[in-house]
Amino acid sequence: MATIKDVAKVAGVSTATVSYVLNNSFPVSETTRQRVLEAARKLGYRPSIIARNLRANESRLIGYAWHGTVDSETNPVLDQFIHHLASNAEQHGYHILTFTHTPENALKVYTDLIETGHVDAFVIAETNVNDVRIDFLRDIDFPFVAFGRANPGWNFPYVDVDGKKGVYEATKHLVTLGHQRIAFIGWPEGSMAGDNRYAGYCTALQDAGLSFNPDLVKRGEHRTATGNRAAHALLGMPTGVRPTAIAAVSDLMAIGAMSAIEQLGMRAGRDVAVVGFDNVPLTEHLQPPLTSLRQPIDQVARKLIEMLIAVLKNEPLAERQVLIAPELIVRASSGAPR
Repeated sequence: MATIKDVAKVAGVSTATVSYVLNNSFPVSETTRQRVLEAARKLGYRPSIIARNLRANESRLIGYAWHGTVDSETNPVLDQFIHHLASNAEQHGYHILTFTHTPENALKVYTDLIETGHVDAFVIAETNVNDVRIDFLRDIDFPFVAFGRANPGWNFPYVDVDGKKGVYEATKHLVTLGHQRIAFIGWPEGSMAGDNRYAGYCTALQDAGLSFNPDLVKRGEHRTATGNRAAHALLGMPTGVRPTAIAAVSDLMAIGAMSAIEQLGMRAGRDVAVVGFDNVPLTEHLQPPLTSLRQPIDQVARKLIEMLIAVLKNEPLAERQVLIAPELIVRASSGAPR
């Protein structure tokens, strides 16, 4: 007996697209629709009436792929995000269904959840350029919103924190204090969020009339150990080149840098200024407390759920793509140069 996967293979489309055509649940192009119907006729495929009825009912569940972690280190920002996301969804009568996937099987998991009717929509996080999840959901016109951006030409509803503006303000803060040799510890190139934050650093230096020194830029995976190694390398540079301030792409990297500063017999805020990004709860309890950029995660989650409910109701969106500026929280780790 032919299956929906057989039809998808013959028609050259995803199984989700076959499901939408046969159930007439989401619009697809007429060319695609005819190709699917022809493949179904050719194979003698007959969809299950029970399965069709199940998919016709709302699940009241919103799918969210739980983020991965590196070893024992967590991502406090996304931990906060899932809490606020669930809280706001419940106010509208929905619940969050979390799931995991590897980069290799992402689309299979999304397709399975759609075909089985387990979710009515998705919230996508940790987005990037050419994100296959966003491209897939746009292609089949399945409801979703994203915490983060992707390709500039892709039109989909998202809310994002303006990392470029945030790091620009953080670097400007260091310049205002009198720092002229400011280093940047970032993620590997190709991370959309990381590249946006790096752009803010570069633009702030340019606007301040400070020369850019590529030796003051260190990159690596999102770990405290990376920040620690980067700071050791930066502070091992000769006097006159060695930075007096460090802007880190995240609090996790900044904490690693502060640890290195202490290991070298110096003190953050007095000998080297340090600024992070995220303002995780731990930052205000460090010694010294860390200057950081606060992401309005509660506001992001609330806005995303409001947008998603409008999408599910086929209502027009007042704002389809929203950028929210982070807030610079100044603490003792960002002192003036000695």
